[in-house]
Amino acid sequence: MKPFIPARFEFFIFGALVSGMMSLLVSGVAMFRAVGPIPGFLSIWFQAWLAAWAVAFLAILFVVPLVRRLLARCVIK
Repeated sequence: MKPFIPARFEFFIFGALVSGMMSLLVSGVAMFRAVGPIPGFLSIWFQAWLAAWAVAFLAILFVVPLVRRLLARCVIK
C-alpha cells in the first residue's frame, strides 16, 4: 500500500490512533466492570468512548513530547 498522508501529519495521526485504541479498550473494561452486561451496553460504551477519546487525544498531544524529553534525559545513547 502506497502512503497517502503527508509526513507532517504523522504526529497527529499517531495521537489519534493511539488515543482511540487505548480509550476504546480502557473505557470498555472500566464500564463493563462498573455496570456489567446491561441492555444497550454497546451504545452507552460508544458514547463514553467518544468522550474519553476527546480527552485522550488532547492528552497524547501534550504528553508525548514531555515523555520524549524525559526519556532523552534518562536513556544512555
